Amino acid sequence: MIRTREPLRLRHALIPLVCLIVISYFAYHAVYGRHGFIAWLSLQNRVDTLEQQLAGVRATHEQLDRQVALLRPESLDPDLLDERARATLGLANPNDIVIFRDRPAANPPR
Repeated sequence: MIRTREPLRLRHALIPLVCLIVISYFAYHAVYGRHGFIAWLSLQNRVDTLEQQLAGVRATHEQLDRQVALLRPESLDPDLLDERARATLGLANPNDIVIFRDRPAANPPR
């Protein structure tokens, strides 16, 4: 009986082929999967955006803290108090020069 070497070659090629398929599967999911590299980059971009927003909110918070500190009774700033009272009440000092600006019309005349 004569045997050919073809089935033996196929059998030897089967194990590396299966390994290549398994490695390809894990490599694909390492890059494009739910927790893969692309998702990580997207998450990093979101973190950067949120850190910038947080820095802006902190700056606004510090500015408001400084304004509140100026309005405390122990360190009351008369200029700031006068400015806030005028802005809130819509009043002006008789010695002030007030310039009225026209509001832009919603539909300009043709």
